[in-house]
Amino acid sequence: MRARRKGWLSMVLGLLVFAAIAAWMFLGVRQTAEASGEEGRLLSEQAVRRAAVSCYAVEGAYPESYAYLKEHYGVAVDETRYAVFYEVFASNIMPDITVIQIGGAA
Repeated sequence: MRARRKGWLSMVLGLLVFAAIAAWMFLGVRQTAEASGEEGRLLSEQAVRRAAVSCYAVEGAYPESYAYLKEHYGVAVDETRYAVFYEVFASNIMPDITVIQIGGAA
């Protein structure tokens, strides 16, 4: 009877340890994915900004749209993951450029 009880307790303890390790690994992977998504968002925003500044340097005016940057300056943002907001006030003032991750954290 004691041997049977000891075997059952060790099995439950083993399952609890396994569940704790699995949860810890899941949280680690999730945090890594979130950090990766934020880094990608920042890089995308910087790419759009650099292209707008390049356009200003070459053409003497900021582009009127994000589509113009994609077509003429080769900006490539993964639009399945990120939304690009490009708001122009005037051709000689830096546009307001915001890139957000679609659907929150990855």
